[in-house]
Amino acid sequence: MNYISFRNAAGSDTWGISVDGTVHDLGPSGLNLAASLKAAIEEGIFGKVSDAQLREAPTLAEAEVEFLPAVTDPLKILCIGVNYRTHQEETGKGLDMKAPTVFTRFADSQIGHLQPAQKSASTTQFDYEGELAVVISRPAHRLNVDEAMDHVAGYGIYNDFSCRDWQLEGAQWIPGKNFPGTGAFGPYLVPLADIEDFQSMTLETRVNGEVRQHAVMSDLYFTVPELIAYITGFTRLNPGDVIITGTPGGVGLFMEPPALLSDGDQVEVEISGLGILRNTVKDVA
Repeated sequence: MNYISFRNAAGSDTWGISVDGTVHDLGPSGLNLAASLKAAIEEGIFGKVSDAQLREAPTLAEAEVEFLPAVTDPLKILCIGVNYRTHQEETGKGLDMKAPTVFTRFADSQIGHLQPAQKSASTTQFDYEGELAVVISRPAHRLNVDEAMDHVAGYGIYNDFSCRDWQLEGAQWIPGKNFPGTGAFGPYLVPLADIEDFQSMTLETRVNGEVRQHAVMSDLYFTVPELIAYITGFTRLNPGDVIITGTPGGVGLFMEPPALLSDGDQVEVEISGLGILRNTVKDVA
């Protein structure tokens, strides 16, 4: 099922499930099963909504809602750098890595599906990064690889829009990864149980219809269980926390010539089984 966080026509933030273009409101303005999608994960509701509850919930057309980030209020967003060999090759970094490269993104930098990706006037190198997002289902600390997946709620799509000049001018990547309106997350969060063959899932990023990135999940350098085990070795993860697993080769900065983003460019990230995340670049002050 496609779980969604959204704002309704009355301006209320809520959540629900989208089925064939119809959104069933399960949040505060509807059936009120939980206060938010994150709360639904915390309370064990996520992935367990019944057909009877769907029939009982008020509905509205998906076209009428304002998409919010799939999880609007994670305590932690941890991002992984150079986690596909194709991206390692184009950057010249990370070959034979012994541990993942980890950096943070702030929750208030996030946007939803169809919301504008905000290109600040203070950057001249605005880029895309299509990625798989992993959302944690229950408290996780010092996990081993074998038990890691027992703590996953589901998967979504992320576009880690990056201000490359800010990212690369210092030793830390955090400045270039946290401008307002640059962390696109959505349109849906899909339960882990709904994914039949993770390894063969494909990720594709398109700019104005042109394919820029294409990879399968089996290309990940560090697997999802390995990432969870490593991260929980140094920090505790909680329900609703998000791990952004890295981007494949094909980012704009390393194309010849560089193909960075400008006002009006439409960027789509599609992952099989998870939908299409679409955002249009907008210049802002």
